[in-house]
Amino acid sequence: MDVKYTAHAVSSGGGRDGAVRSDDGFIDLELKLPPALGGPGGATNPEQLFAAAYASCFHGALRLVGRNEKVTIPDGATVGADVGIGPDETSFAIAVTITATVPGLDQATADDLVAKAHQVCPYSKATRGNVDVTLVAKV
Repeated sequence: MDVKYTAHAVSSGGGRDGAVRSDDGFIDLELKLPPALGGPGGATNPEQLFAAAYASCFHGALRLVGRNEKVTIPDGATVGADVGIGPDETSFAIAVTITATVPGLDQATADDLVAKAHQVCPYSKATRGNVDVTLVAKV
């Protein structure tokens, strides 16, 4: 792979009860364990950050697939990512639901584009075989 960009961030202060900062300072956030996992909440957490990143990446992949298929993805299209965490056999695991809302398309086209976006999205590629990802297309 010919790397074109590398992001860099550092976690400090205890992981889920600490902070995370990108080298350019655009991300500079306190982290807290959410109440559902026994923490105090009141700050972001790794699952929210992953959900935001995956949703953004998938949205870009959806637009790329639309261009390649000569289908206009409407300006009002959105992509949401729900990232769940829970115990597995050895520690914890995550599961993801990607919901792409593409108003104005028929359901079959939306389903096809979302499935194709899942094949090209770098986050989908990275999680394939390791994370249960559910795809939902809404029109």
